[in-house]
Parts: sequence; C-alpha cells; structure tokens
Amino acid sequence: MTEQTDAPSSETSAEQKPPNSSPQQQEMPLAHVLGQPVLQIPQDLYIPPDALEVILDAFEGPLDLLLYLIRRQNLDILDIPVAEITRQYVDYIQAMHEMRFELAAEYLVMAAILAEIKSRLLLPRPPNEEGLEEDPRADLVRRLQEYERYKQAAEDIDALPRQERDTATVSAHVPERAEVRLPPPVDIREMLLALHDVLKRADLYSHHAIKRDALSVRQKMGELLEALSDGTFHRFESLFNVEEGRLGIVVTFLSLLTLAKEQLIEIMQDAPNPPGGDAPHLAPIYVKSLASADTPADIPASEFDVEEDASPTHRN
Repeated sequence: MTEQTDAPSSETSAEQKPPNSSPQQQEMPLAHVLGQPVLQIPQDLYIPPDALEVILDAFEGPLDLLLYLIRRQNLDILDIPVAEITRQYVDYIQAMHEMRFELAAEYLVMAAILAEIKSRLLLPRPPNEEGLEEDPRADLVRRLQEYERYKQAAEDIDALPRQERDTATVSAHVPERAEVRLPPPVDIREMLLALHDVLKRADLYSHHAIKRDALSVRQKMGELLEALSDGTFHRFESLFNVEEGRLGIVVTFLSLLTLAKEQLIEIMQDAPNPPGGDAPHLAPIYVKSLASADTPADIPASEFDVEEDASPTHRN
C-alpha cells in the first residue's frame, strides 16, 4: 500500500488539538536500501498498473488496523491525529476493494466513526460550550487502550510454552533395578563375641557316652545251672543278684522260665496259695536242677536272648 508523504491538507491544519499534545514523530521508512532509509517513492520507479501487491499484515478487526496505523508512526494513543489516521484507514479500505477483498461490515462502521470524529473536531464550538463537551476521541481512545491490553495479554499467553507446539510428550520405559545394599563392615571384636556365644551353646549340647553291661539270657542260663548243680533246692529269691539292676533281674527271670520250659529245672512251692486268696505272705518257692551232674546240660538258645550292640548309646 502506497502512502502519500506530501504536506498535510488544510483540513488537518484546521483540526483542533488539545493543549499539551505530543509532537508528531517521523514516519517509518518505506524500505531500506544499502542501509539507507527510503521515505518517498522515487519518481523514476515504474510500477505496472496490474502489479501484484502482497499484504503481509493480517488484521483481526478495525481496532487492530487502527492500532497498527498508530504504532507504525510511533504516535501517542492519547493524542491521535484523527485526520491523518482517517485518511490512512480509508486508503487501506479502498486498496482492499481494488484487490477484490471482501471486508467485514465493522471496517466500514469504523470508517464512519472516524469520519464523524473528524467532522466534530472540524466544526466550531459555541463559545458557551467550550470546555464542557468531552473530547470526541475519548471513546475511541478507551476502546483502543482496552483492545491493546487484551492484545498484549493474548501475545503473552501465546509466548508461553505450548504442548504439542513447543514441547513434545515422550514416554520412556525405565527398567526396574533391584536395590543392592552392601552389608556393613564387620569388626573382628563382634566376630569374637559371636564365637563366644556359639561355644556356650555347644557346651549345653555336649554328648555323654553311656555303655550298658552286656547281659545274655543264654549266659545267665549257664550261670543258673552251675549254681543249681549240687542237686538241692534253692530259694527262688537267692538266684537273683540285685546289683545287676532291673535289667539283670529281668534277664534272670527269663532264664529261669526258659530252663523250666526245657525241663532242665524244677520249680515248686511248699503250700500254694488258694486261687484268689488274700494270703498275708507268699509261701516260699524253691528251684532244683534236673540235669545230671556228670552230664553237662545242653543249654538251648533262648528267644529272650538280648544281643547288645557294640556302639555305645549317646545321651544329651
């Protein structure tokens, strides 16, 4: 879009500016050639009538276009030169029509508002109303300031990192690692204390070897026959040796039963007790050998004979 850089018109000079208005700054250059700014279009520059014009700025509405025109010339938003801004705004709309762009209705509404503000500034005010009427540009300035705040907030939000735009979500499988804890170092003194405890427990479980006397029923039978070899009766109680303990008494009793079974001895009683009787004392029992003194008795093997193991019995 081409801008006119000639002197301002009489309408602009007649515009009433409020006091203490900031001076208009220099317009932005059209281009930079070899580092030098170009403020005016060269006279010898030929532009074809059907040349392609590229509009790089896309405006979101009429307020966005007005804000762009104000920022382009570094103007104060509180002191808008309505005549100049209106001219540039209308030129932009006409350029869009020439390039066959369809504009929304709000652009035309804004053009009408700018024309109204311009006309109100150009018309003289009655002397009695000077200083009472509000500046016609005040409402437009408020709208521009509010739009500028929202636009800046939107730009700040857009500058924030956005998912799927600035950052990508990645997922990685972290293998599970077993936690290995090294055992603490052991002091030699602690090992000696542990050894002392083991030795104390070992003393409680010490083994004692107990060796039993070898008692044989067959051997005891031979001893009994030798004791009865005189052919007389012997008291039953006299054949037992209490020093041999319970095991010796049982072996002697089994030997007597075996000899009686083999008819090598005779067992008799003087006066047997009646069956079921409650006699205060048992009648004496006597044992006599039936084997001849000249003929040695053939002592049979007894089923009650005890074969002793050679290994001793261990008891705790």
